[in-house]
Amino acid sequence: MFDGIVNRVRLGWKMVCGRDRRQVAELVSRLNQAVGSDASPKLSAEEKAIVERILAKTREHNRNNLTRTEAYLAFYRDRPEVHWALLAHMVSRNGGWSMSDVKGEWFARIAEKVEQTRFFEFLERANWLIFGDAYPQLLLYAESVTSGRNLCHLLPALGVSRFMSPVWELFMQTHDPSLLTHALIINEQNFIEARVVQNAKYAEKVLFTPEFQTQSILGLNQVVFPYREEETGAIRLAGTVVAQFASLDARIATGKKLYRILFHKPALCEAIVAFAVATKHTGSRADYWPNVFTPTQRDNLLDAGYQPCFIERTGAARIYSPRLSAVWPDVSHAPVEAGDWFHDMSSVIHLFTPDTTEPTDFTADYVAASQTVEHVILAKEKLAALAKPFR
Repeated sequence: MFDGIVNRVRLGWKMVCGRDRRQVAELVSRLNQAVGSDASPKLSAEEKAIVERILAKTREHNRNNLTRTEAYLAFYRDRPEVHWALLAHMVSRNGGWSMSDVKGEWFARIAEKVEQTRFFEFLERANWLIFGDAYPQLLLYAESVTSGRNLCHLLPALGVSRFMSPVWELFMQTHDPSLLTHALIINEQNFIEARVVQNAKYAEKVLFTPEFQTQSILGLNQVVFPYREEETGAIRLAGTVVAQFASLDARIATGKKLYRILFHKPALCEAIVAFAVATKHTGSRADYWPNVFTPTQRDNLLDAGYQPCFIERTGAARIYSPRLSAVWPDVSHAPVEAGDWFHDMSSVIHLFTPDTTEPTDFTADYVAASQTVEHVILAKEKLAALAKPFR
C-alpha cells in the first residue's frame, strides 16, 4: 500500500515537472478514463471470428513451456518492432530451465525431501497465465497490421486488462517499442500478482519456504541470455539477479532491467537472437553449456558423491539437467481467475521510469553463483558423512 502511494506521488511529479510531462499527462489522462471503464463492445460476426481465431491459436501454443517459448520467438521474427516478444521468449527460456531444474541433479542433492510438483506448478501456472494474456494481444496487433485496420477495440473481448487499450492505441500511432514493452511488463506482472504470487496455495507451499527463499536452489534469482562471443565462439551470458520476487514493484523493475540489457546494445541483441534462432529450446541447461550440463541421467546418479564442475572442472561428470518433455507432462490448467487488476494508478509510474543499466558480461556472476550451489552440496554431503556413525 505504501509503495502504491509513493508511486502515485512520483507520477504526479512526472506530470507536472517531468521532461516529457505533456506526453505523460496525455497518456495518464487516457489511463484515468480507462480505470473507470467497463468496455464490453458489441462485435460483428467478422470480429467474433477474429477473436475466436486468436483464442484458438493461443490455446494451441499454450500447451507447455516449449510451445510458448517457440511462439514468442516466431512472433518476434515476424514483428521485430514488438520488442517485448523477444524479451518474453528469453525469459520463458529461463522459466523452462527452472522447471527442469526441479528434476535435475542440483535440486535432488540439495532438497530431496521437497515436493517437486509444487515448485513446478508455481512456475508453470505463471508461464501459462502470462502467455494466455499476452499472446492474444500480439496476435491482434499482427491482425491489425495485416488488415490495415486498428483492432484495439477488440482487446476487452480477449479478456485483456483495460490498462493495455490506451497503450496499444498509442503504439499504433507512435510505434514506440519502449513504452509498449514497459506496459506489457507492468501488465503481466500485475496479472499474476493475485493469481499466483499472492495466491495462498503458492505463497505458503512455495514462495515462503526456506528452499525458495535461498533462491539459488532453483536458479530463480538469475535470468541469463546466452550468446556466442564473436572473437572466441564461446557461449557467454548476459543477465541479472532477480531479487525480491514477492514484490510486484521489484519484479517490474527487474523486467525493465532485462529489457535494457537485451536491447541497449544492438550487437549484443543480435548475438542473443542468433543464439535463440540457432538453438532449439528443450528446457535443459545443456542448451547453452553442453560441456557442463547434460540431459542424460547417469545410472544411480545420487549414489556417488558429487563431483563439482564449477569449483573444479577437471575430470568432473557433467551436471544432469533434463529436457523438460522428459520429466514433466503437459498440464491441464484450471480456468483463469476473473477480474481486472487495473483499478488504480499505482503501477503507471513504471511506464515513465526507464532503466539505466549498462549491460555487462554476466558469465562470471553466474559461475560464482553456481560455485556457491556446489559448496552447499559438498557441505551437505560432508555433514551427512559425519552424522552417519551416529545413526
